[in-house]
Amino acid sequence: MSSEPHRIDVHHHIVPQEYVKALANLGVTESGGIPFPQWGAEASLDCMDRQGIDAAITSISCPGVYFGDIAFTCDLARRCNEISAQLVNDHPQRFGAFAVLPLPDIDAALLELEYALDILRLDGVTLLASIGSQYLGDPAFDNLFAELNRRKTVIFVHPAVPPGSEVLKLNLPPSIVEFTFDTTRAITNLLYSGTLERCPDISFIFPHAGGTVPYLTWRISLGAWLPGMNEKVPQGVINYLKRLYYDTALSTTRYTLRSFQELVEPSHLLFGSDFPFLPEPVVVATITELQNYDGFTDQDRRVIERDNALKLFPRFKQT
Repeated sequence: MSSEPHRIDVHHHIVPQEYVKALANLGVTESGGIPFPQWGAEASLDCMDRQGIDAAITSISCPGVYFGDIAFTCDLARRCNEISAQLVNDHPQRFGAFAVLPLPDIDAALLELEYALDILRLDGVTLLASIGSQYLGDPAFDNLFAELNRRKTVIFVHPAVPPGSEVLKLNLPPSIVEFTFDTTRAITNLLYSGTLERCPDISFIFPHAGGTVPYLTWRISLGAWLPGMNEKVPQGVINYLKRLYYDTALSTTRYTLRSFQELVEPSHLLFGSDFPFLPEPVVVATITELQNYDGFTDQDRRVIERDNALKLFPRFKQT
């Protein structure tokens, strides 16, 4: 499929060799049950050109950079962020980048945030939905979120393998279903921890149309009836969910979009490819499904594929 490049891809991963080698030394060779794919800037650009993608905001995917040793985490986060910055410098109108932070160490994360945004001038940050046994919304992360809110940061939240999921002994790659549940738990915890209420100036992007959130919206909202919960979501659960942004990766069939449209306007849906963890034929299929979906107008598709991202990343308006 070829078309005039216009799409802005907010879910586009880099898999640098430095990252792959560092994790291989720890015996880590895959993400959510999927082996690390071969990646290079030219591979991304070639796919982008073929699929009408004008620009991509890149990120480090699951499993991130934390494996128990915070010194290792800080070093790897810095190396990944500098690789991302170089990629942007080499192709300023084709790539943006989300910085990775050395969580769960909050002090280290705040230092890297300052370096990544003020010195490297990256476009936002990527956070895993869960880090170890802690989900976003955990009180331990409050100081970090306060700073992210002060900076009006764009945050791309990527799922991880949920803590404890290995005890289920399912013979399935965690990326098939566990990723969606990890995203759902993170969103729900951000709601009922009061983080979304305290941080109205953060622009959150959640992949895969929010995991299972569109389908479970009413059930999630019932938490507000429990003692002490309503005060965390004084504007109502539905209003917070409508405020979030969601991407289209693996989520453009009518099964997902019908439910999604009942919750969120097209103004809060962004194009995402999940390349290179999704091979190009799957990217083609998701684009085709989006083009053929009868619930969107051509204007809706233009808003989803480009205009919404320009509101979050206005520097690409000149392209």
